[in-house]
Amino acid sequence: MLLRIKNMVCDRCILVVKQQLESLGFEVAGIDLGSVTVHPEPDAAELTAIASALKVLGFELIDNEKDKLVERIKNLIIEKVHHSDLADQQVNFSAYLSDNLHKDYGQLSRQFSDSEDTTIEKFIIQQKIEKVKELLEYGELNLNEIAWKMGYSSSAHLSAQFKAVTGLTPSQFKTDTKGKRKALDKI
Repeated sequence: MLLRIKNMVCDRCILVVKQQLESLGFEVAGIDLGSVTVHPEPDAAELTAIASALKVLGFELIDNEKDKLVERIKNLIIEKVHHSDLADQQVNFSAYLSDNLHKDYGQLSRQFSDSEDTTIEKFIIQQKIEKVKELLEYGELNLNEIAWKMGYSSSAHLSAQFKAVTGLTPSQFKTDTKGKRKALDKI
């Protein structure tokens, strides 16, 4: 049975969910960001136990189609922004989401906005800014290199967007980073 899970946004999340399901006696046949296939198929009582066990860890079972779609949109964006080099791909997120979800982007955008009280575009920007914060903290790349890596047209464009989202310039952020980054599932 395929289960959709909210807030499952990284490889550590996958590991924790897999361990939790196995400790409940299920075989994990397949697992990816936001979804897991388990055997045998859980009954209603077992689904309740799974939901309770995952909730303690900060995850939620998703039971309606709209929430499943929104979670898939989030996971595709997070995967693309945090686990690939945007500079090499010239990502058009509307086409990327439409192609991967086999739905019209307008429909995806409306459902996302209705559910999340933000737009897909703002969610993408928030994810990109969180990745920029991470890269700034590592200190391995300068702002021009980060802008290029994240698919920005210039470091000035990145700086303007960074300040609009965080209230700080990238250099201000670098000097005062305590508590400024957010967990991906909190964005």
